[in-house]
Amino acid sequence: MTVMPVDDSLTTTPALAQRVRTYLQRIAVRAEPTTYKALADALELTPPNTIHQITEALEHLMKEDAANERPFIAAFVISRARSGLPAPGFFDVAQRLGRFDADPSGPEAAAFHGAAFAAAVTFWSSSEIPETGDTA
Repeated sequence: MTVMPVDDSLTTTPALAQRVRTYLQRIAVRAEPTTYKALADALELTPPNTIHQITEALEHLMKEDAANERPFIAAFVISRARSGLPAPGFFDVAQRLGRFDADPSGPEAAAFHGAAFAAAVTFWSSSEIPETGDTA
């Protein structure tokens, strides 16, 4: 049996993070969130751990956005199981980055996400999308 080498150039966190950012920038003009699963499907990620790959990429983007004083593009991604909110990791990372200082499971989380989403729509829907050749 021949074992083919795995091409992980599209799934390593920085490379995948750039694909995620480009995709989210393209949908920003709709001002509608997407789910983790829909994002994984749109990027044609393959199991195992597709949602984990997405969350790692989103955390990477949150760090980049914080370092560059931009709204979190990750605010576009929500959990179907959390009534329109991102997964708890979004709030954990926002806390570590100094942008959120309340209870991630409390009502402040919804208010924070609402404000983060609105800021992301305003900023990212008007930002220039880099030409990558990736049509995802």
